[in-house]
Amino acid sequence: MQFTGYSQSYLPEKNNAKMKVKPAIGLQAYAFNLKDVQLLDGSPFKKAMDADAGYMLALQPDRLLNRFYKNAALPPKDSAYGGWESEGLSGHTLGHYLSACAMMYASTGNKAFKDRVDYIVGELAKCQAARKTGYVGAIPNEDSLWYKVQHGIIKSGGFDLNGAWSPWYTVHKVMAGLVDAYLYCDNSEALTVVKKMADWTGDIVNPLTDEQRQKMLKCEYGGMNDVLANIYSITDDKKYLDLSYKFYDDFVMQPLAEGKEDPLAGKHSNTNIPKLIGSARQYELTSNKSDATIASRGWNILVNDHTYVNGGNGNYEYLGAPDKLNDALSDNTTESCCAYNMLKLTGHLFSWQPNSNLADYYERALYNDILASQNPNTAMMLYFEPLRMGGKKDFSDSFNTFTCCVGSGMENHSKYTEDIYFEGADGSLYVNLFIPSKLNWKDKKATITQQTAYPESGTTTLTINTTSPATFAIKIRQPWWATKGATVKVNGKDINVQKDAEGYLVVSRKWSNNNKIEVNFPMSLYSERMPDNKDRVALLYGPLVLAGNLGDTMPDPIYGTPVLLTDNRNVNDWAVQDNTQPLVFHMQGVGKPFDVSLSPFYKNLHNYYSVYWDFFTNADWNARQAEYEAEKKRQKEIDEQTIDVMRLGQMQPERDHNLQSSEQSYASDAFGRTGREARNNGFFSFDMKVVPNQPTALLCTYIGDDKNRMFIILVDGVKIASVELKGSTPGKFFDEEYPIPAELIKDKDKIVVRVQATNGKTAGRMFGCRTIRK
Repeated sequence: MQFTGYSQSYLPEKNNAKMKVKPAIGLQAYAFNLKDVQLLDGSPFKKAMDADAGYMLALQPDRLLNRFYKNAALPPKDSAYGGWESEGLSGHTLGHYLSACAMMYASTGNKAFKDRVDYIVGELAKCQAARKTGYVGAIPNEDSLWYKVQHGIIKSGGFDLNGAWSPWYTVHKVMAGLVDAYLYCDNSEALTVVKKMADWTGDIVNPLTDEQRQKMLKCEYGGMNDVLANIYSITDDKKYLDLSYKFYDDFVMQPLAEGKEDPLAGKHSNTNIPKLIGSARQYELTSNKSDATIASRGWNILVNDHTYVNGGNGNYEYLGAPDKLNDALSDNTTESCCAYNMLKLTGHLFSWQPNSNLADYYERALYNDILASQNPNTAMMLYFEPLRMGGKKDFSDSFNTFTCCVGSGMENHSKYTEDIYFEGADGSLYVNLFIPSKLNWKDKKATITQQTAYPESGTTTLTINTTSPATFAIKIRQPWWATKGATVKVNGKDINVQKDAEGYLVVSRKWSNNNKIEVNFPMSLYSERMPDNKDRVALLYGPLVLAGNLGDTMPDPIYGTPVLLTDNRNVNDWAVQDNTQPLVFHMQGVGKPFDVSLSPFYKNLHNYYSVYWDFFTNADWNARQAEYEAEKKRQKEIDEQTIDVMRLGQMQPERDHNLQSSEQSYASDAFGRTGREARNNGFFSFDMKVVPNQPTALLCTYIGDDKNRMFIILVDGVKIASVELKGSTPGKFFDEEYPIPAELIKDKDKIVVRVQATNGKTAGRMFGCRTIRK
């Protein structure tokens, strides 16, 4: 459905009617607006978009506005939602929802979404007017926290700013939603509201010294640089560009700009990717080379050194050491927010210099992370996408979750029309994705209709409809997996086409009405290995990551999670395609202890599965079977004994376990695992579940690199252990067990564990703590 009216996306477009500041660089490709591309029936993306639309219309704006009203001393019109919307990140979902509704309107033309955008913007304007500062928000105790920041009183950690949970992150989501309401729905009131919020931001940040500002930026701040740069591009008021550079940190962004060794390793992934997007936008508006370096280096580091087979990154939200993914498989891999932001960044980089490598990554993450993060039957989303062997997806609840990935998830499935096509600066058309769709190409007075059963087959057909003959080139991406080349037909006749330097098949001619291009990329099975373990692989078919179905009950970790036992690594020799289901394959004689069926990762919804597989030759298995099974047995025994797990140094677990700490306590990381320490007689403490009257011990994890450290461990104020770390095997984690006296857990279901530094030494690092049954 095409509709009248003009909207403008955040990616650079050729006709930037709403952008007063023109690009300062020579863009090589331009995005099409969402409203110029229509999804057609017949793809999983259309199904996902329709499901998302139904869910979004089931949400009540007044419930998302609850705390905005309260904080503005206005009467709420409905109760607040649960989950994070009833916690410290309250308000972030409204920003995501505003963006998602705006983009869904642009993508579908359904006026119900524009009506919601207009209503929310109007209510935010009322809240803003009542507050009289330019600010509008829903964060608990926000007036106190912002007053302290403005006056240089700053206590900041990874996700805590003066006791608030990543408040700039939430501010960014609200401001981004308002910008999207203007760009996609032409709501001028939204621009007025967001400009006042930007002015308020200047009032808070501009008085700070550089030292104070850098301290503030230690806490996650979302894409504040990005949204402020966009406001500058819309208004041509340079104060907003200057303000965007106030959100520039010297501990990640500066090392990226200087080309120093990977500064992202060990960092929280989704804290840092939005910074790269902001730098990309700043580069487009200023031609500042260091901004381009930050964005492009960050992308290369993340994709080449930290990305799993599905296009996602991060384990328990954090990046590990470069190219070290083998030991980072868990139920908490690949936070879906990270892929959401990586695709945004990829679109910017493509507009600077089109390249099939960028579009290859986009396709990989779109199918195997973004699409895989939604249950299309319920529209619910994933926070993490488990990649451990024997994992299972855990989808959100409709009204009682509202994590960051629910918010970004609403946006993900509203804009599948994005990046399918780009217009080249030379007037060509880039076809990046093979999704049934229809492009209204205004500049050429033509429509391009793409019809395909991809990825069930590797064939796509492009039909050109034009009012009069027109000459231009159509550039069709040859995917990374299409190693057998391609066949191309124009109007039914074979033509010889070679890939160009950008990785595209170029068909250039004078096009008449109803001309057709048919492209076929032969598909086959193949494997991709872990960067740090050639014997751990994932299996793919075309662009699709395949998962092995392990059934609906949790598999035994020793005998129920198969490995591949074969001397033949050619997957095409032992995985056979199903005769009736083109994307289903059956192992034959290689799975130990049993063979399984393989299907696209995005189609595995409620079953247990494996994405990665351990390869054993017969000789390897005979030599390593005992060691392999002994380690799996040890892990199984620990898991069965575990009552509660505390993952130190990680945002949500620390909040869930009521972490308290002195100012001398810091989150740390080593070899892809996060931990925490306390210096100068400092401490950190946290709640842990226990079973009343059940013999219990603490199982704490340390690393052999740490030495000359002394501390005590207390339970409910009673010392249960004195610890001295003298150093052991570098690079190796180890566990120590501390029995808890029976009287300390009598009639209790919760205890407080305190780690207290002594003798002027450092306590920890502690990389995890469990309560286990004895």
